[in-house]
Amino acid sequence: CVERVYGNKQIAVSWEPKLCIHAGNCFRGLPHVFKPQNRPWVLIDAALADQIAAVVMTCPTGALHFERLDGGPQELQPEETTINARPNGPLYVHGRVRITGLGGKLIREDTRVALCRCGHSANKPFCDGSHRRVGFRATSLPESSD
Repeated sequence: CVERVYGNKQIAVSWEPKLCIHAGNCFRGLPHVFKPQNRPWVLIDAALADQIAAVVMTCPTGALHFERLDGGPQELQPEETTINARPNGPLYVHGRVRITGLGGKLIREDTRVALCRCGHSANKPFCDGSHRRVGFRATSLPESSD
């Protein structure tokens, strides 16, 4: 995986473009730090490390992660794993995630991933945004009887 790292003395933010589906949580959360139209697109000195870490944790795909270099809190692993089926989009999985392929070969371990639900991703099992291109529409799930 090709990873890009943007850092200073307080925090290093890593970005894996192959996992990014442009959900937009980063640039909506800190528009003066995350500027997709700029190069570099992460302006690491434009906010406090705590602010950057909080926004990175909202990235639903795991394309963004951080490492605190100043002794601040590192990314936490959620105690519970949840799966959120996005309307006409991917499955957002948040928690302890271990994805294996044929023969048990490890594909990825992470705390956040977006999994393809439309079947058209060129990056399976991960979403690559193809659901938008193909006009994917999810079927309704049955209502809970709780």
